[in-house]
Amino acid sequence: MPTMDETPETARKPRIAITYCTRCNWLLRSAWMAQELLSTFGEDLGAVALVPSSGGAFSIVVDGETIWERVRDGGFPDVKALKQRVRDRLDPNRDLGHIDRP
Repeated sequence: MPTMDETPETARKPRIAITYCTRCNWLLRSAWMAQELLSTFGEDLGAVALVPSSGGAFSIVVDGETIWERVRDGGFPDVKALKQRVRDRLDPNRDLGHIDRP
């Protein structure tokens, strides 16, 4: 059942959550990453949420699957790695244009 802010269409689309540490001042970095994902994947996404946390937390989760975790993956993703991981989860055959070029 969709929530009040969802349509039946967006309820079926992938949702991304970016959890960031407020004490580490990672809001702007997280918001920039959200903007990059929305610019690239736009209407293919149901939502991109920014989730405030603490304790050095930084992770990116797509429909419950963690695709990036700061400690596990050694820091923050660059935009190329981020978009490729999201693409690989959503539509592995999708061409990301110049991002996929060496």
